Order: sequence, then structure tokens, then C-alpha cells
Amino acid sequence: MPAPNSISPDKLARLIGTPAAPLVIDIRPGEPASRIAGSVRREAGAVATWSRATGIQAVVIVDAAGAAAAHGVAAWLRSDGVDAEMLDGGHAGWCAAELPLLDTSRLPPGDAEGRTLWVTRARPKVDRIACPWLIRRFVDPHARFLFVPAAEVQAIAAQLGGEPFDVEAEGVFWSHRGEHCTFDVMIEEFGLNAIAPLAHLATIVRGADTARPDIAPEAAGLLAVSLGLSRLYADDIAQLDAGMLVYDALYRWCRDARGETHDWSSHTPGRARVPA
Repeated sequence: MPAPNSISPDKLARLIGTPAAPLVIDIRPGEPASRIAGSVRREAGAVATWSRATGIQAVVIVDAAGAAAAHGVAAWLRSDGVDAEMLDGGHAGWCAAELPLLDTSRLPPGDAEGRTLWVTRARPKVDRIACPWLIRRFVDPHARFLFVPAAEVQAIAAQLGGEPFDVEAEGVFWSHRGEHCTFDVMIEEFGLNAIAPLAHLATIVRGADTARPDIAPEAAGLLAVSLGLSRLYADDIAQLDAGMLVYDALYRWCRDARGETHDWSSHTPGRARVPA
């Protein structure tokens, strides 16, 4: 039977990657080689310093195996008014269920609060909205993004300690490779390609971003929506905020609704049979 104030790996896995996902906090010592997708690292012994900074968001605490450490940190958070649970079985239970992990070896260094900084070209269309969505949902929920003139991306990234992405320049790791767009590269490098809905979404993004709508029927629609958003918003951050909803919806479609069609009767309850 699950412990009180705990969540099962399967239930948490259904929330990861969605706007309703809790903040997953990994309290294992050091920087593990892999973490639950979308999780952040915090020191258990310093919970008093970061507890209130979690805000009102629901939190799931992950330790090595679902022991006293996670229960204690979750209890502390609840005493501060945070809706906190611990992951049943901890990281070991997650791995035993063969659920998605984030490869942290390619994770850029974070700031004093652990947040990563990413710098790209201004006036985004497809890849430069898709990649921030991926990062916020599966890599670093607190990541910050800067949209700057193309010629200044690398200099500004170096100046501010950020990571350049989706820019064609020597030495930039996060960019197109062959027929793959930056979104593809991030999924592969972060070890997220085992998440089947993400892999399907990547095909749609690639088709929209590289002028190959033939590789996925939805690619032309994504391109149209992306270009429309770029015309609606003069501010790149406002466009990113609006685009997050687009990719949230596409991800859920890839995960749960690909086999569903829509017509006049798709969502009409069946009529009750009238007795003869």
C-alpha cells in the first residue's frame, strides 16, 4: 500500500510534460547522471532556505528509494503551506518502472538558484518556440530564454553565462544537424527520445521547421499557426507564452488523441433505447 502523502511513479509519469505537472524536486546528493524528466535539484539539508520559494505549486520530492529523507522534506514543505508529496519508491522505483529519465550530462550550468539560461535569435517561428517548450516541460521548468539579434547570440550567451541554441555558427552545440532540427537534437541529447509522444511531435516540428510538410500531415498546420503567432506578437516573450499552449495541446494530441476523429456525432452521447 502506498505511504500517506505519496504519489505512484505511474501517476506522476502521466503528469510530466503537462501544465498540471507538479514541481519534481530531486534531493539525492550531488548531481546524479540522470533525473526524472522535468525535475530540479535541491539540497535536503537546506530545505528551510528554499521551501517558501516553491510558491503554491504542487511538489513531489524524490530521494534514492522513498525513505525518510523524502518524507521529512515533504513534511517540512507542507508545514510551510506547500502541497507536497514524496515519490513512492523514490528514484529507484521510477527506474524500476522504466519511466523517462533526463540525461544531465548535457545540462548547462545553472545560476545560483539552479536555473539555466538559453539565448537564441529574435523573432522566433517554429524551433525557437518548440525548444523552449521542451526545456520548460522536460528539462528545466525554471529556464530563462533571451531572444536577441542573430549576430549577437554567441557574444551575449558568453557574457551572461547562457547557452546559445538554434543559431548557425561554429561551436554552437544546440542547432540543426543534417535533416534534424534543434528540437530533434535536444530530444536525443537529453535522452528523451524514448518518450513516444515526443518522438512523434519531433516529426511534426521537423516538417514545419525545415519546409518538409510531407513528413507529417500536421506539419503544415503547425507552420501556419507558428507564422500566425509571429505576426500577432511583436514581443518574443509574449509569443513564447502563447506558443506554450500550442505545444501543450500538440503534445497531448500526440500522447492521447491521435486515433480520435471528429464529426457531428463524435462527442454526442448515445440515445437511450426506447422499449418496444
